Amino acid sequence: MEPSFHLCIIDDDVIYRFTTIQSVKFLGREHKSSVFSNGEDALAFITENLDKPAVLPDFIFLDIDMPIMDGFQFLEGYRPLVPKIGKSIEIYMVSSSVDPEDIERARAYPMVVDYISKPLDRDRLKTIMNAG
Repeated sequence: MEPSFHLCIIDDDVIYRFTTIQSVKFLGREHKSSVFSNGEDALAFITENLDKPAVLPDFIFLDIDMPIMDGFQFLEGYRPLVPKIGKSIEIYMVSSSVDPEDIERARAYPMVVDYISKPLDRDRLKTIMNAG
């Protein structure tokens, strides 16, 4: 059976990644999860698989503050790839930052569906996964 969705988590917080993956499992839908601890590795994965839409995620949960390449740097690198990607990928900026400037900056990117403050609760997660 094919996974019903592919979730990509780009976040350096090991505990957040673990709890998000566990929460998704409790939804009871078949899925695949990919995790990256920085935007650079995630961007490399997407670039390497541009011609393989089935390998690319359906959803990305993107943190802002990460080493090597932060969430905003990821979005800048991702922007030119959007026309080359053969599928729609919903990006949710999920961060502990409540700075209005971060929220406004994230929402200025057309590929960012929404800005969500951590922690991501199960009801919100269920809404996102069931809408996709």
